[in-house]
Amino acid sequence: MSKLGLYMRLSKDDEKAGESASIENQRIILRRFAAEKGFSVAEEYVDDGYSGTNFERPAVKRLLDDAKNGKIDIIAVKDLSRFGRNYIQVGQYIDYIFPAYGIRFIALSDNVDTADRASAAMDMMPVMNVFNEWHAANTSKKIRAVLEAEQRAGRYTGWNYPYGYKAGNDESRTAVIDGEAAKIVKKIYELRLKGNSARTICKILTESGIPNPATYYTRLDGKKADKRCSAYWCAKTVMHILSDPTYTGKTIQHKTTSISYKNHRVVKISASDVIVKENAHQPIIDEVTWKKAQEINKLQKSGRADKTLRVRPLSGLLVCPDCGKKLKLKSYSDGKSYYVCRTYADLGKKYCTAHRISEAALEKILSADISSMLSIAVDENREKENFLKEFAKRCDRAADEKLFKECKNRILELAALMRSAFEEKVLRSLPESVFSDMIKDYAEEQKAVKLRAAALEKKLSQSVDGAACRYIQKLKQYVKAQVITRELCLQLIDSIKIGEAGQNGERDIVVCYKFGK
Repeated sequence: MSKLGLYMRLSKDDEKAGESASIENQRIILRRFAAEKGFSVAEEYVDDGYSGTNFERPAVKRLLDDAKNGKIDIIAVKDLSRFGRNYIQVGQYIDYIFPAYGIRFIALSDNVDTADRASAAMDMMPVMNVFNEWHAANTSKKIRAVLEAEQRAGRYTGWNYPYGYKAGNDESRTAVIDGEAAKIVKKIYELRLKGNSARTICKILTESGIPNPATYYTRLDGKKADKRCSAYWCAKTVMHILSDPTYTGKTIQHKTTSISYKNHRVVKISASDVIVKENAHQPIIDEVTWKKAQEINKLQKSGRADKTLRVRPLSGLLVCPDCGKKLKLKSYSDGKSYYVCRTYADLGKKYCTAHRISEAALEKILSADISSMLSIAVDENREKENFLKEFAKRCDRAADEKLFKECKNRILELAALMRSAFEEKVLRSLPESVFSDMIKDYAEEQKAVKLRAAALEKKLSQSVDGAACRYIQKLKQYVKAQVITRELCLQLIDSIKIGEAGQNGERDIVVCYKFGK
């Protein structure tokens, strides 16, 4: 007696067709067919919730293995689309693979039976397979269009919400603050602003017994999910929270897509097509805190934690002016720690010099420099004029003024060159083709120089006095600081260039403060 394998498949899109496409309805039809023909049903294979556009489905893979191993010799499906909607792969199995293993294939509704390859249904099978794939492609296109329309209308279409939020009850599923988790999000940002590394924040949260997002995760009905996972926090999770703009009240959707309905590999969508909705929900983190955290994120990428998970105050801020690489901290036999050029440390003196400087000595120099500015913060009127002069110099205002002047002169030069080209054309001493190329080049350069000049003019128009006052206000936060801390360095310092020491031990140390930022 023939051994029959019944294959049934139902995708999420097919569910919309109602009971006619249900797994149970397919089972009834296939069982009735087996009874009428006197076939013995050896096994049932069910893929519930799987697309027919690819053959990486658990039940269909088991079906094919059983067919190759001789467990079944007939495969029956309700129709061709149940077996698959990829016309190339369906054709390969029916025309090549199944015959090679002596497998008979039957699709009831389409009257396809490989036992009778001369039938009209077998002749029409390639057309039916193409139509089935077209249906999948068309359905995919419609679903994508509907999803994008809902996202642009402000409806949240994601399956989960960022840690700190849960689903709202309104039609748009607006994110609402989850008070318990939101407190942890605020704590993470507070720890970050104090200069803590992501690994240090993980250690603090884990040791405090705070469950990580996977453990805490709440379902759409507000109940906690029953998930078995590690209770420990990881740096990747913390960094994701610290870089997610959702916490400022924005909803960002349509960031990724799949290549096609056949290839489900996820790819990023261009920034111009990402859907961003401002003020979509109540923020957990204010804009000022968010911006400070992003500044620290940029710096902390190069700041390295030591064995105690502590990030040294100046880590990632020191730069070699010769090769441009960062300085790394090394401990020597004298028990002291020194910063040395990374190129020198990794490749040797052939490529750069050491630029070695004691950590303690550098912090002492920096402390004295910052203290001199802090004294101004205590009394704004004392030596304020000298501070403004130093401020303007360190802001590279002179360089910007020189560059602005060069741009204005070049704009005038280009205007004169264009007039000269027109005169030569009128006098017929300049060919038309050469004239067109020259005018095009001059016009493009003039446009670029004008844009650059406008940007410089805007920058120079900003009051140096106002920027200095803002910086003084920032300095006031650290008047009582007794030591150099990571938080203080990240808030006040952009970078520090460490020159090589001369024969007399003297060196250039250039501290680039975040003036006006």
